[in-house]
Amino acid sequence: MNLQDCGARISLLLFCLTIATNAGARRPTQGQVQEARGAAQISRITAGELKAKLSRNEAVTILDVRDTNSYVSSNDQIKGSIHVKIRRLQSRLTLPPLSNVSRDNEVIAYCACPHDEASIRAAQILLDAGFKRVRVLDGGWQSWLKANGHVEARPKA
Repeated sequence: MNLQDCGARISLLLFCLTIATNAGARRPTQGQVQEARGAAQISRITAGELKAKLSRNEAVTILDVRDTNSYVSSNDQIKGSIHVKIRRLQSRLTLPPLSNVSRDNEVIAYCACPHDEASIRAAQILLDAGFKRVRVLDGGWQSWLKANGHVEARPKA
C-alpha cells in the first residue's frame, strides 16, 4: 500500500466518523430554543441588591418557588416571601395572596436549583400573566444564605 492509498483511507475514515458523530448529535427542540431565549430576557438581581432594596423598605414581592424537598428540608425562608409550588403558580395567581399583587409591582423569584431553573420558569409565567417587573434572584436560596440575608421561620403546614 502506498502513501496515497493510506491518505485516502484515513480521509474516508475521518469522513465516516464525522457523519456518525453528527448523526448522534441532538439539535435543540423549538421549545428549548424559546426557553433559552426567554431565560436570556429575564432580568436578575443579586442577593446584595435585594438586601439593599429590603433595607430601604422598597415594595418588593418575593416568591419562593423551591421544590417541596428543598422547602421542607429548610426551616427558613426569605423574610416576607410567599411560597408557591411552580406547577401551581399559574392557578394561584387568581388567589390571595398573589391576587393582591399588582402587575406593576416588582416581583423577585428564587429557588434552590443549581442554575435557577424554577425561578426562571416562574418569572416566565409571571411575565406571560402580565407582570411587568419580574426578576430572578441570581444564585437563589444559597446566594441569599451566603449573603446573610434576613430569613424567617417558614410556616409549618
